[in-house]
Amino acid sequence: MSTPILSICIATYNRADFIGETLDSIICQLTDEVEIVILDGASTDNTPTVMERYAASCPNLRYIRLPQKGGVDQDFCKAVEYAGGKYCWLFSDDDLFKPGAVQAVLKKLRDDHSLVIVNAEVMNLDFSVLFMPSMLGNTVDEIYQSAELDPLFSRIVPTITFIGCVVIKRATWLEREHARYFGTEFIHVGVIFQAPLPGTACVMAQPYIAIRYGNAQWSSRSFEIWMQKWPRLIWSFGHISDDTKRQRVKPEPWRRLQTLRLYRALGSYSPEMYEKIVTPSNASGLWKLAARAISRIPLPAWNAYMLWYLRTFKNKSNKQMTIYDLSITRKKISAK
Repeated sequence: MSTPILSICIATYNRADFIGETLDSIICQLTDEVEIVILDGASTDNTPTVMERYAASCPNLRYIRLPQKGGVDQDFCKAVEYAGGKYCWLFSDDDLFKPGAVQAVLKKLRDDHSLVIVNAEVMNLDFSVLFMPSMLGNTVDEIYQSAELDPLFSRIVPTITFIGCVVIKRATWLEREHARYFGTEFIHVGVIFQAPLPGTACVMAQPYIAIRYGNAQWSSRSFEIWMQKWPRLIWSFGHISDDTKRQRVKPEPWRRLQTLRLYRALGSYSPEMYEKIVTPSNASGLWKLAARAISRIPLPAWNAYMLWYLRTFKNKSNKQMTIYDLSITRKKISAK
């Protein structure tokens, strides 16, 4: 094929049960302007067999399997290095392209943006329930100039925690710093916001992605990721004002007992997390005592209580998704 305009870069690990459906949604939209680059971080399941079948039937697909696991941040970096396109769409290995996604994005790329953010709808694990018709909520496409880093940040955080929405110029990605974001789980956010973009950013209004919610491989580590790694990353950006950052992400979001209770019900706030995150903090002794007690609440009983409480009393925009998270945790508890 000729030099592509767009490389769809997917870092995968042990997704044999899902990546085929993802590729089916993409391959039917491919043109000579588009390639797929799959970077496999040494999967131990049937992923290589699945990928060999797709690679044999799709000439626009390249499959690279690493000899050992490197981590999601490193793997996405390697995928971009292997890519040949002017732009890289960093996509997940279990979500889906909606019809028309590739052509809609290619049209935006002809405007020479440095960054394109693709809107998405959020659905449950088997795509039978729609939780959110639009992650971004905008009704028209929006353009941000290079100097408008704060407004862009306000607009797309926390949506950008989902890497599949990011289409970025490969040259911009390669010329920026990567290593200090290894281990954050969100290297794309570090690359985008470490400095002003060299050109414009486009935030698309039409959802062209269907997200398979509740299938993250790090769900058991969600407390550490959302309460420590994510805030540390956000507050490391010197080019974003503190007021703008604080509006989106608190420096220490775990400092609310209500938050600790929810994450305990989800099974990710534990005595180990208490010792790792709460104990070294400067919180008061009485508050730490309460936080310690929450970390030791019996998980099955507390999960059941939170499910009952949300279904009975709570009225919030993400109630359905929170109940879904708690229900998944309950199934895992029952399976043990």
